[in-house]
Amino acid sequence: MEVLTKYRPVSRIVEALQTVEGDGVPIRRVFPARAIEDIDPFLLLDEMGPLELAPGSHVGFPDHPHRGFETVTYVLEGQMEHRDSCGNHGILGPGDVQWMTAGAGLVHSEMPGSELQRNGGRLHGFQLWVNLPRRDKMAARQYQELPGSRIPAAWDAARRVAVRILAGESLGAHAAIQTRTPIAFLHFTLEPGATHQQPVPQSWNAFAYVIDGEMDFGANSGAVAAGHMAVFSRDGDAVTLSNPAGAARRSSALLIAGEPLGEPVARYGPFVMNTRQEIVQAVDDYRNGRMGAIALR
Repeated sequence: MEVLTKYRPVSRIVEALQTVEGDGVPIRRVFPARAIEDIDPFLLLDEMGPLELAPGSHVGFPDHPHRGFETVTYVLEGQMEHRDSCGNHGILGPGDVQWMTAGAGLVHSEMPGSELQRNGGRLHGFQLWVNLPRRDKMAARQYQELPGSRIPAAWDAARRVAVRILAGESLGAHAAIQTRTPIAFLHFTLEPGATHQQPVPQSWNAFAYVIDGEMDFGANSGAVAAGHMAVFSRDGDAVTLSNPAGAARRSSALLIAGEPLGEPVARYGPFVMNTRQEIVQAVDDYRNGRMGAIALR
């Protein structure tokens, strides 16, 4: 007997909140916010910029700690330079991604690359926080970094739908990054009038964030503008993405989905654990230098 695909409706649409983070970086915070705290297993999604940095600008995210989750940094334009208390250092350029498992904890910084600071230019990117299951909260620190040239990409037969696969799979292509929790992190670009149906396991939570243009996510969503998130219900095993036929240009969106952990969340700034006592311990470890410090540049 044939099993028919059921497309998930949109349960809510949330506008990202304009705010400032780090050392003066304007961002759009998609969540957490008053409208929505988290989307298990995801804890945060920020859009950095786009902004024009003046020559000599040093705004960024100076030294700060993390414990108990993973940060995913995806750069669309410009450069982000990272350093940490374990001695790691690198620069992410346009299209590059870094998947950092903070695990037991570390101190790191994320600043515009030295070339961007010196000459100025455009900076645009995203950071996603992915919760770790209880068993991995104190895991060893780990980095997975991929240049844009190594991130798998795929197109539909008519080449009107393009996707970059940071995690999961789409259009027959699979991600190069390994995740601790089953996750999809897909960057879609659709020509005017193009439509794509993306399978998503029914047990997963899923949402989409529009980066450019407008995107339609099914009969009940209408055109969702850039800077807005569409949260899907779990009533179905696929989602629809469409760029309206009358659109003047391409549209692009992130589609992010994952298997929920269903575990207690204790959260305090850059620490995400399962109990308040574990948060108290994380703060104590940081204050007493047990997460290390970044060596002088």
